[in-house]
Amino acid sequence: MAPHEQLDIEATLAELTVPEKISLLAGTDFWHTQGIPRLSIPVLRMSDGPNGIRGIRFFSGVPAACFPCGTALGATWDGPLLEKAGKVMGDEAIAKGAVIILGPTVNIQRSPLGGRGFESFSEDPYLSGSLAAAEIRGIQNGTGVAATIKHFVANDQEHERSAVNSIVSDRALREIYLLPFQLAVRDAKPAAIMTAYNKLNGTHCSEHQGLLKGILRGEWGWKGLVMSDWFGTYSTSASINAGVDLEMPGPTRFRGTNLGHAIFSKKLKSYVLDERVKNVLELVNRVAPLGMPENAKEETRNTPKTAALLRKIAADSIVLLKNENNVLPFDKNKKIAIVGPNAKVATYCGGGSASLAPYYAITPFEGISAKYSNPASISYSVGAYSHELLPLLDGQLKTEDGSIGWMFRVFPSQDAASTGSADPIDEVFLRSTNTFLGDYKHPQGAGTFYATFEGYFTPQVDGIYDFGIATAGTAYLYVDNKVLVDNATNQCKGEYFFGHGTAEVSNSIKLKAGTTYHLKVLWGTMSTSKIYDGSSENGALRLGGALRIDEDYEIERAKEIAKTVDQVVLCVGLNQDWESEGYDRQFMDLPGRLDELITAVAEVNPNIVVVNQSGTPVTMPWLSKVAGLLQAWYGGNETGNAIADVLFGDVVPSGKLPLSFPVLNEDNPAFLNYRSERGRVLYGEDVYVGYRFYDKTKKKVNFPFGYGLSYTTFELSDIIADIAGDTLTVRVTVSNVGKVNGSEVVQIYLSQHAPSINRPPKELKGYKKIAVPSGDSELVEIAIPVKYAFSFWDEERDAWICEKDNYTITASNGTMTLKTYVNVEDTMWWNGI
Repeated sequence: MAPHEQLDIEATLAELTVPEKISLLAGTDFWHTQGIPRLSIPVLRMSDGPNGIRGIRFFSGVPAACFPCGTALGATWDGPLLEKAGKVMGDEAIAKGAVIILGPTVNIQRSPLGGRGFESFSEDPYLSGSLAAAEIRGIQNGTGVAATIKHFVANDQEHERSAVNSIVSDRALREIYLLPFQLAVRDAKPAAIMTAYNKLNGTHCSEHQGLLKGILRGEWGWKGLVMSDWFGTYSTSASINAGVDLEMPGPTRFRGTNLGHAIFSKKLKSYVLDERVKNVLELVNRVAPLGMPENAKEETRNTPKTAALLRKIAADSIVLLKNENNVLPFDKNKKIAIVGPNAKVATYCGGGSASLAPYYAITPFEGISAKYSNPASISYSVGAYSHELLPLLDGQLKTEDGSIGWMFRVFPSQDAASTGSADPIDEVFLRSTNTFLGDYKHPQGAGTFYATFEGYFTPQVDGIYDFGIATAGTAYLYVDNKVLVDNATNQCKGEYFFGHGTAEVSNSIKLKAGTTYHLKVLWGTMSTSKIYDGSSENGALRLGGALRIDEDYEIERAKEIAKTVDQVVLCVGLNQDWESEGYDRQFMDLPGRLDELITAVAEVNPNIVVVNQSGTPVTMPWLSKVAGLLQAWYGGNETGNAIADVLFGDVVPSGKLPLSFPVLNEDNPAFLNYRSERGRVLYGEDVYVGYRFYDKTKKKVNFPFGYGLSYTTFELSDIIADIAGDTLTVRVTVSNVGKVNGSEVVQIYLSQHAPSINRPPKELKGYKKIAVPSGDSELVEIAIPVKYAFSFWDEERDAWICEKDNYTITASNGTMTLKTYVNVEDTMWWNGI
């Protein structure tokens, strides 16, 4: 692709008419900016997102590489690895014709219950910001694609996210919530920043002049583009005066003619309009070398090299939390029982903006089975279910020609869709039974229409099957031409489709193994629904189904299987039902009867290893009863292979927790202040987020921040710290005294001896991951800018303060610590970056 011509920005500004300038400040649709052909200003395409590049289509989207979720990336503690990930993300964006990636996400997990907690790296601002910077460098320096760090700022819950007022002290704002953005701006210079939905201390972030003009552009000196989150612009003049350059998505709601009127009435000055336009043009120039065509075809880049990197990242993210009596690694020559609802489901990502259609997704059962040459060595039991909505039928339906999937057909009327009395006017093959149609283009431009989704289902066993539909619109499910589910007549609003759809409606039917059944959904767009709220023209459909099981029987069966084998792996966790954009979790427990299942199986086989897949912590009442525990997150395409690699020792675990794992939800610091109450949420824990709170209150946790075991043994020794000029340097020797090669993370924490205000007992200020062969030692050197190492935010001076005092430097690998001391001789205040 030939590069686009660089614009002479001042000359272009002079040539642009006022209507053209206004048009540049809003998208044209969900994923594209406005172009001006006569001035050679190209259209720019952007795409989600945090753990893979979905492309521009929700409906029948092009498959993509799915990376491990944000907390999994955080668990690697590996900046160079995330740079490599960023480079591949950039390549994936180019394959999708996109020049802007809407990620990474660096919001802070105040609570274990955040619906999007899995999207962000860590509860710690330094770890979050440094890893974000690494990923951004990989994206931008590696490919020329622009990264968009988000959501700026304090968008840390989903409950009433567009209206809630996040009340945050200046100190907590600076030390916890803004710091990840500050570090990314300092170390990677992201091309774009996305504002948050919420209010911050009374003002929507997209209208917050103090935030955008005062801190971001003024104090930090950042020069880039500010865009709104999708539908996160709430005004015309206020958002532009505050510094939001681009309203997304398009077509505009608040700019266009409204903006023209604001200029005419001088609510908006012409020079401010030009400032906003200039930032858009600067971004155009930044990505011009890519030469991306306006209507670039979306393609795939599913290469062995990409697969290998995804597998490594996923494996390196897995955290070994417990390994009693060295139950791990497993032996491939011994019989194994695989138990649990996550075993045969590839739980590869969370829901919402992070979700996408993956190239492929490996289940834990598939990954483990690949390690065995004799299938007879493997036993399986589902044990219990964990879903909230009935599981999708992806991979279980076939079309008339035998393809794995089902057919979507649009008809000229409801009667024609119901009876087939007329030919369809459009048909599309779909792989998934969860379909968002917001960007579906009706061939005749109809806003209200009817369609069918049809496929053939062949059950593997006799039994009663439950089928359920959630929809944004209306829907009937027919099985062999008989209505089984009616989600049209009496609808109830639910969480589906970001809260604009219905609750799931389900019904059951007895089916015979080996018999093929015709499934057809008669569906109408959102405007056909009595609960239509005007949010989208088309809507969405979700069809799920599952064999109804007797969980008492299945738990007993799991116990019987576990008695007959040498080793047991129990695959449990959460999924998109529980962790998703649009809503927060209601409890921290594993769903359904999973706790009971784990306890029951552990009673009959002491060699049980639990593999938990969740983006955020869960309660573990069975922890003392199991021999091993892996935290495996949502691992992307290679989920199952990575889990198997760690279980059998082909990869030595090196992940460390980027989050504290409290014992109970009520132990977490935001427990009393984690939802919108009459439109506001108080960040009452102040700077005591995550481990800062647990350390200060000496509250017991299941597993602390930074914790993670290995199959080898590391020792730390010979810690030295010194201050020279503007740099604190810490040196530590890491020795691998175990029998296998491995990697270790050295974590550097600082503590002030006599601070003038209350401070957390320790704060992470640096880290480094290093590979150390068995029997070897390596010297690790970590350099930290003095002003970032020792400072806290002084609310009286409105500045950072680095106080004269003695400080403890602690080096830790999560299981052992070394300490030394340094002295800061003079107090100083500072601002900026």
